[in-house]
Amino acid sequence: MSDTNRLPPVVTIDGPSGSGKGTIAKLLADRLDFVLLDSGALYRAAALAALNKEVDLSNDKLLTRLAKDLDVSFTLDVGQVQVWLEGCDVTADIRMERVGMAASKVAAIPGVRAALLQRQRDFREAPGLVADGRDMGTTVFPDAPVKIYLTASAEERARRRFTQLRERGVSVSLRDLLEDIRARDAQDMDRAASPLAPAEDAVELDSTGVGIDEVLQRVLLLVRDRVLS
Repeated sequence: MSDTNRLPPVVTIDGPSGSGKGTIAKLLADRLDFVLLDSGALYRAAALAALNKEVDLSNDKLLTRLAKDLDVSFTLDVGQVQVWLEGCDVTADIRMERVGMAASKVAAIPGVRAALLQRQRDFREAPGLVADGRDMGTTVFPDAPVKIYLTASAEERARRRFTQLRERGVSVSLRDLLEDIRARDAQDMDRAASPLAPAEDAVELDSTGVGIDEVLQRVLLLVRDRVLS
């Protein structure tokens, strides 16, 4: 048996912001009783730290140093992942739109990605891992037996985000959200370091107009065929 086969299995779920990958990853990890990695939370935490310290987002050297020394941890509370930055609960803060845009810029820096790479790989524990992100299948876990690339139209993703924010009592413009999503897509897809793209062996799923339950069932079938059979 190879060393790769001895490692706990990984299911990677990559895709653009708002495609539903975070929701699917949580449901899948819960269903399989696997460890969950929300890699985006790491980059958002790094971005929030940079914003809090007023670090210039164009200063690659300072941002790389910040990422290397990042005091971030994760805990589970009633099935929900809580993110802690320098001892403070920032679970809600890292989901702010300005932090998301900053995270997209921070994640484009090769030094930052290198600094956070091993932290992500350390989440690979028995009985298995569900990893949600942008380059989980291409860079972080290229040997994963199941790779999903989940996408949806920009309009659909903007509508989902609009509904989420309105339900929280946040007043937002659907047009502004759509522009932000398109800008973030461009940043993620055009960056030199690990650009957003499906792995060659990934299964691509479009969730536009498709319910969460249906998407989850499709992913579960793949996992059962490739990992649990």
